[in-house]
Amino acid sequence: MNITQNRVNRMTLREAEAGKEYIIRKIETDDEEMDAFLFSLGCYSGEPITVISRKKSGCVVSIKDSRYNIDYQLAEAILV
Repeated sequence: MNITQNRVNRMTLREAEAGKEYIIRKIETDDEEMDAFLFSLGCYSGEPITVISRKKSGCVVSIKDSRYNIDYQLAEAILV
């Protein structure tokens, strides 16, 4: 696998297109509290997630029929 392919395969939720459904590939964080928080929202590997809209400080996402406003630090930890 070359560097370009690796970069494509590492898209975070922050880079995701609004209105398109993605499957969460991985939560990439060493912060246990952040990991537990995302899990409590239903945000874990294999789950579908959609960016509804973007805001200055983060984005609104849909997970399991619920909407959440997450900041870009959380969005960077979610690989799709």
